[in-house]
Amino acid sequence: MSKLEQTLTDMLEPAVEALGFELLGVEFVRAGKHSTLRIFIDHENGITVDNCADVSHQVSAVLDVEDPIPTEYNLEVSSPGMDKPLFKEAHYARIVGEIAQVRLRIPMDNRRNFKGKVLSVENGVLTMDVDGQTFELAVANIEKGNLVAQF
Repeated sequence: MSKLEQTLTDMLEPAVEALGFELLGVEFVRAGKHSTLRIFIDHENGITVDNCADVSHQVSAVLDVEDPIPTEYNLEVSSPGMDKPLFKEAHYARIVGEIAQVRLRIPMDNRRNFKGKVLSVENGVLTMDVDGQTFELAVANIEKGNLVAQF
């Protein structure tokens, strides 16, 4: 998570939680005037379009006051979807036994992409079985992670 994304998470989490939702994470995709601030929310009963609109209004108010992003951007508030993004160690702990896909910031064993079963998460280390081989990955080194939907 970038420093800006961490700042945004810390800033917006109380507002999202006040509405009764969990802030899963924040992504800021830089693209000049077409940059996007994407906020992922969740709730045990699922997320509706109205929930996203409510959070969008609340978050917009906080962003207008704090103004942490000096450039133009579009705000998107979204449910996590079937390929739920994973941002925190606790998110990986919830999916032990399931399949995840992660991309590392800094390669390990000459690779950045790993897809396999989450075996455990302890003390900042994600242990995965990838094609019969066990890998221990630092959660802090994960650039992007997602649950892989199984059908």
